[in-house]
Amino acid sequence: MTDHAPRRLVLASQSPARLGLLRQAGLAPEVLVSGFDEDSVTAPTPAELALALAEAKASLVAGRPEVAGALVIGCDSVLDLDGQALGKPADAEEATARWKAMRGRVGLLRTGHCLWDTASGRQVSATASTAVRFGEPTDAEIAAYVASGEPLHVAGAFTLDGRSAPFIDGIDGDHGNVIGLSLPLLRRLLAELGVPITELWARAE
Repeated sequence: MTDHAPRRLVLASQSPARLGLLRQAGLAPEVLVSGFDEDSVTAPTPAELALALAEAKASLVAGRPEVAGALVIGCDSVLDLDGQALGKPADAEEATARWKAMRGRVGLLRTGHCLWDTASGRQVSATASTAVRFGEPTDAEIAAYVASGEPLHVAGAFTLDGRSAPFIDGIDGDHGNVIGLSLPLLRRLLAELGVPITELWARAE
């Protein structure tokens, strides 16, 4: 650790789960939402879509004058089921159909990560993937879960750190990636830019 203040880290996402992951890892990011229209981007595969969305969000925020000199991280997640990219369901009916299609199966949660160093103008990006093994909730359990409103606000209509956790049998890979951000991948991206993640740790009060 050094005595100087850590670099500013700006999270280009309104996700409270991503913010929570960064804070738990000792970081103190500011939040600046990009306002990017996610429906304006298409890509050949779910992994490429997640990366394109992350890059678009990070680039928009990195271009703002108020973040000059900061590190900007943008992320976006989609569920890859049979090669189809599934984001947040549009309504309760879609969320219900989604869960009935997912139960008893395995999907890949793809999260694109893009990191901008606005001081140097350098940008690095990559996608992390985690296999998710869905359980077999009953129709009644699915109805109750959808009625909670939670699946309407998360990619793939599920999350590991919420009410759907009992319906996930397990994962293969980084759990943080499923929640919304892979901390190991973030560390590697920072290293590519010459920034040790330990230098971003918030100093204890």
